[in-house]
Amino acid sequence: MTNSNDNKLNQVVADARKASELREKSYRGQALKMYPHICGRCAREFTRENLHELTVHHRDHNHDNNAADGSNWELLCLYCHDNEHQRHTEALRGNTSTGGSTNSAATFSPFADLKIMLDDKE
Repeated sequence: MTNSNDNKLNQVVADARKASELREKSYRGQALKMYPHICGRCAREFTRENLHELTVHHRDHNHDNNAADGSNWELLCLYCHDNEHQRHTEALRGNTSTGGSTNSAATFSPFADLKIMLDDKE
C-alpha cells in the first residue's frame, strides 16, 4: 500500500513541477520575474499572499504582443487594470475622462472685455 501512496505522491510532485514550469514560461511568469511586485499606477506593493491581485497589462492592448524584453507589459493591481481598460473602452467610444464633448471647444472668454470695463471706470 505504501508503494501506491509513494506513486501518487510522486505524481502530485511531478504535476506541480510541470505546472510551475509552465507558469514561469507564461508572459505573466516572465513579467513577475522581470519587474518588482509593485503596481505601476498606484505603487501598491505585493507579497506572496496577495500576488494573485497583481496583473500583467499589455500597454498596446494586444495580448498577442508579448515581446521577450517585456516592453509591452506593465504590472497593475486589479483596480488600476480595470480602470485602464475602462478608460481605453471609453476612448474607443469617443468619451473622455473629463466628461466634456471632444467636438466642441470653449468659446467663452470671461476677461475678453475687461480692458474696456476698466477704461470705462476711469
